[in-house]
Amino acid sequence: MVHYDFHKEFRVIYDKAIRLYQSGKRDSAEYFTKIETAFLASIGCTPQEVYDYAEDSVNYGEPDFDTAIMIQLVRRNYFLLVQKSEHSKVVLDEESLPTKTDEVNGIAWLPRIIPKARAKLRGELPKSLMYDCGGDRRFFKERDIHPAEFLQVIWHAGDNDKVIVDWVSHRSKF
Repeated sequence: MVHYDFHKEFRVIYDKAIRLYQSGKRDSAEYFTKIETAFLASIGCTPQEVYDYAEDSVNYGEPDFDTAIMIQLVRRNYFLLVQKSEHSKVVLDEESLPTKTDEVNGIAWLPRIIPKARAKLRGELPKSLMYDCGGDRRFFKERDIHPAEFLQVIWHAGDNDKVIVDWVSHRSKF
């Protein structure tokens, strides 16, 4: 396992995914070697997550590498410190998520992104969902919240939705 230079190894893999996506390859299962896949697993990441970053970066110009690594740093730290490097066996049921238009405190998307962010933090997102997708990015930009910052708030709030809602409501005023 790489610790001190994990960000450099992640960069190599991220750049490889960008190149592969740009070349027309669309199967994330064929992107990485066993060693690269094992490295990603050691930091609580999946090939699909890196593929999603590459796909959106190429198609929409974001997330950039800096955002991807900041998100992954929060996930990695949670994986190592809280989960003790044990992968969750749970996968979020996408059908259980609130709709994209559901609101809390007049804030659309917030009821949906809270469980989605928890699933990202715990490594429980299904392949069909991306944390920091286009809808998430719109939500974050409208509130001037970085997606890695939001993940950190999710971590610290635990299962207390009120703490998260109050924090986002407060941030949304500025």
